[in-house]
Amino acid sequence: MKKGAPLKMKWSEEAKEAVLRVPFFVRKRVIDQVEEEALKKGADSVTLGHVRSCQKRFLNRMEDEVKGYQVETCFGPGGCCHRAFTCDSLVHDLEQQMSRQDLKAFFKERVDGPLKMHHEFRISISDCPNACSRPQIADIGLIGACEPIVTDKDCSECGACVEACKEKALSIQHGRPVVDEGLCLYCGACVRLCPSGTIAEGRAGYRIQIGGKLGRHPRLAIDLPGIYKPDDLTEVIDKCLQHYKRHCLNGERFGEVLKRTGSDIGL
Repeated sequence: MKKGAPLKMKWSEEAKEAVLRVPFFVRKRVIDQVEEEALKKGADSVTLGHVRSCQKRFLNRMEDEVKGYQVETCFGPGGCCHRAFTCDSLVHDLEQQMSRQDLKAFFKERVDGPLKMHHEFRISISDCPNACSRPQIADIGLIGACEPIVTDKDCSECGACVEACKEKALSIQHGRPVVDEGLCLYCGACVRLCPSGTIAEGRAGYRIQIGGKLGRHPRLAIDLPGIYKPDDLTEVIDKCLQHYKRHCLNGERFGEVLKRTGSDIGL
């Protein structure tokens, strides 16, 4: 099993290999269901038979499994050292917000035929620009951000910030650090490593990307300008959902809607 897979039980190697062939955007849900089935049958480990039994039921009754939305996250809440911004309640808060939208009922009205997993509206959260949860291909992607600002404290010219920046957005000029805002991804590494406090945390929160998708015509999400605090995300996501519901034709992805209507969602 790949690093970070959310296994609670012991799995046979054959079962691990089989579940890795499940599409990534439903893999966690399938893993949870397989383990639940194994427990119901009194097993203390997961076998290939449990995976195949669950897979058959999942495919035959997919509409029962569709809830209308998905909220995914990276491994940041588990203690990842790369987190640019921390808000451990965000997944729960977004689950509550999305649940109130009753998107399954919406899709039943708009989709011609049975609902599939790809109809679900996806929000993906990554706590840093490494973007392990693939926010660039979700309907709404959130990427943790920490803006570096240069303070009036003396710089020791140690070069730790320059060394830490993978984007080469930092340089030392005339004894002071200079940030190239066109290159900076707001990962916060320079802030964490500056020993003198010359570089400090400015705006912190999440960058928002909208309209990403896979499929026959993939599309990378586009950035909304700014860095948003968690309390501000509710309004933005509601605006996105209002725009989506107003213009969605047959359960198409948000990216297809934006391609047709433009990216102005009324913010």
